Formats: sequence, C-alpha cells, structure tokens
Amino acid sequence: MTLKPAVRVARRIAEIGREAWDACADNPAYAGNPFIRYDFLHALEEAGCAVERTGWGPQHLAVEDEAGRVGAVMPLYLKSHSQGEYIFDHAWADAYERAGGRYYPKLLSAAPFVPATGPRMLARPDVDTGEARRLLTGGGLSLCERYDASGLNLNFVTGDEWRWLGEQGLGLREGQQYHWENRGYADFEAFLAALSSGRRKTIRRERRDAQAGVEIHRLTGADLTEDHWDAFFHFYMDTGSRKWGRPYLTRPFFSMLGERMADRVLLVMARREGRWIAGALNLIGGDCLYGRHWGCVEDVPFLHFELCYYQAIEWAIEQGLPRVEAGAQGQHKIARGYLPRPVYSAHWIADPMLRGPVERFLEQEREGVEQEMEWLEEAYTPFRQE
Repeated sequence: MTLKPAVRVARRIAEIGREAWDACADNPAYAGNPFIRYDFLHALEEAGCAVERTGWGPQHLAVEDEAGRVGAVMPLYLKSHSQGEYIFDHAWADAYERAGGRYYPKLLSAAPFVPATGPRMLARPDVDTGEARRLLTGGGLSLCERYDASGLNLNFVTGDEWRWLGEQGLGLREGQQYHWENRGYADFEAFLAALSSGRRKTIRRERRDAQAGVEIHRLTGADLTEDHWDAFFHFYMDTGSRKWGRPYLTRPFFSMLGERMADRVLLVMARREGRWIAGALNLIGGDCLYGRHWGCVEDVPFLHFELCYYQAIEWAIEQGLPRVEAGAQGQHKIARGYLPRPVYSAHWIADPMLRGPVERFLEQEREGVEQEMEWLEEAYTPFRQE
C-alpha cells in the first residue's frame, strides 16, 4: 500500500486512536512489544506521566495511505530535559550550552521511561517499511526546524532500524545491557546445570535465603487487584526516594496498566506474615519478559535477586520465552546468568558545530563498548567452560 507524502502531528495519541495505532504496532515483525502499543503510551499520557508539564510533550507522527487510513506512526516527544531516557546525553547538553548553544528543546522517539529495545518507526504489515521510515524520519527532521530543536533522537531502536538510520546520516550510538537467553532449558534446574559449580551453589543459597519465611506470588491477568497496585506503588516510591531519583509514574498509571494490559503484566510480589514487603513489575512481550521496576519496604538478603532475576528466568522458561531483559545497567547481573548485549540509539544534531564532535565521540564509544562486552563475557561468564 502506497503512503501519502504528508505527515500529520498529533499532540495526543488519542488523536490517532487505538485501532489505527495498533494496526501499525501489531505488525508481527515486532513480536508483541508491549511498550509501543496504544494502551501503554495512552496510559502514560492520561495518567499525567508523559505530558508537557513533565517535559514530555507528545508530537506523535502519523502517515496515511491513499485510502486515508493510518499506515505508519512514530512515538515522538518534544523534551525540555534528558530525564527518564536511559541514553545519557547530559555531557553533550552541558558542553553545547557552555559554548553558547541551546540544547533544549530536543525531539525524542522512545517509549517513555523504558530502557527496552523496540521499533520506533511502526508500519502496517502491508506498507513498505522503507517508505514508512523515510517519511517518518523526514517528518521528525521537519519538526526540528519548526521548533528550533537541537536534534532528533531515537532511543533503543532495533538493530535493523539502527543500521538504516546510519545509512541516512544519523550518528550511531551503542550501549550495553544484560539479558538472559533461554537455551532451551526444560526448567530452572536445567539452567543451573549449565552454570559453573560455584555459581550453582551461590544461586541456590541466595534463593534459599531470600525465600526463608517469605511467600512469593506471581500475579497476572485477573489475579491483579488494586490492593496489589497500592502495595507496589509504595515500593516504587520508596525506591525512588532512596536513590534520590524522580519517580516518573503516578499511582493512576498502575491502575490503568492493570485495567488495560493485565494480560501483559507479570507482578512478582513477596509477602511476610500477611503483609506485602516487596515486588517486581515485568511486562510480557511476544519473545521477551521485560523487567521494569522493583521496590521493597523490608530488607531481606537476596530478595531483589529472587524477585527480579530468578523468578523472571523461571517464569520465562515455563512460558517458553526466548529472553529476559532486566533493565538498565548492573554488571552484577552477569553472575546471575544475564550476559552483556548491545542496545542502540541514533542521533541527528542540527548544529554542525556540535554534530562533528558528537559523531567522533560516538565512533570511539562504540569501539570501547564492543571491546568491553567481549571482555566481560569472557572474563566473568557464569557458564561452564567446555
């Protein structure tokens, strides 16, 4: 299906609508990624999380086909800061502003507050992918000029998008996360059998200590209640306070998540003597379990590892999911079976005086990231060496 050359800008995703948006987001090539679906992005707006007031002004792009139906979309935000992105460009912003430039606003295509890889240029299955990408990227660059923005940034793009964006002249950035990969394990014990004897013993001890006197519940679908969300929001706020962070998500957002995407949610909760003491929130994709948030109100040794890592691995094995992504950062995840894997972003910077230094930095950074990933996996792998 051929697309019209005009690109429409929507200040709210509701202007595009669920049916039209998800016709693009449900492309089988995206493996059911939950963070690009209408219900997730709409809940962030409706709950006051990703809106102008918080520095996330929606500027979603839509392209129609010749029949007047939406054929391609891009989640896009006009940002007045760099918080909640997990791809860090603060040093660029500081250097540019010290030199007399103005880094904000900038345009960002991303799933807000989510450090998980997913497509950013979404097209219906019957639409030519290259044409959709060309029009959406062009629309983003036109918006840069309209708003006098410093640039167009696309965070946590797929590898295929990343390579395509590089061919269009955008600067390519590579980072790393730690992902667990299912090698066809029959159960958690089969996964442990693939580890070195030392790591097996350590993980068994950590699980034993974490579970002592604690009930662990996995909740999804109709099992989720407002009581669970009340408790989890308390954990979430406590984590933000202790880390001097800024909690991005509001209490209504979690209720909306439970109402609209319950079948995509896995909430792992710990209870002691009838009281919820900790929890980990995961979202379920077609080929991946995505770990998102964790919090607790009682310090239990190794409970973080149990709820966030081991329960996620066990559930993924039971469901036959190929992968678990446990979020940003954390070399300690390697010892729990999560190995370094690349994540990608692409950046177009309007001012050539900033663009040149940034692109030189990105080239050096990519080389360093790739060397570090190779070294980490070789030096610290928990798996048995044949």
